[in-house]
Amino acid sequence: MTALIEHIVFDIGKVLIHWDPTIPYQRIIPDADERRWFFGNVCTHDWNMEQDRGREWPEAEAELIEKFPDHADNIRAFRQNWHEMVVPAYLDSVAVMERLIEQGHDVTMLTNFAADTFRHAREMYPFLNKPRGVTVSGEVRLIKPDIEIYQRHTQEFGLDPAKTLFIDDAAINVEGAKKAGWKAVQFTGIDTLRADLHRYGFSV
Repeated sequence: MTALIEHIVFDIGKVLIHWDPTIPYQRIIPDADERRWFFGNVCTHDWNMEQDRGREWPEAEAELIEKFPDHADNIRAFRQNWHEMVVPAYLDSVAVMERLIEQGHDVTMLTNFAADTFRHAREMYPFLNKPRGVTVSGEVRLIKPDIEIYQRHTQEFGLDPAKTLFIDDAAINVEGAKKAGWKAVQFTGIDTLRADLHRYGFSV
């Protein structure tokens, strides 16, 4: 077994919400070409990251509507229907998080959710209220893989980086955590997640 882990940090941005352009947008935007254009030009990764830098959805949404007025309805739908975009593979990882919490392990969440979206998520998913703490990077105007976000989390909760395990589905964020001195593994599916946790002495 590897070094003792005292604290587990889950990135829950895409672990909880997966922005799948077919769910529910296959219903809202039936035309496949329009749907691809919309996700390639409107709801881009850069825009999602920028709105996480301490901005709330209405501000970022208004900016997009001004830029793409002909697509205002679809832009509003992105906000209104985000909660339908949970996919089973990520729900499996949520179940693992809940199990670790129930076993008494020290689990917190690190997320790039915009602050208002996260408040909404906590109303929808009660388990988000169980961990002892959450660092919402949007609220501190930092996004991963900025090393400062990991350092802030460590300082805020008095963690030992060498005994902290970080789980994220983005390789760049995993590397960022490692640079901050954390142990880190990439989430690629429920089986690999369980195997990684087992290597660190956890049974879920």
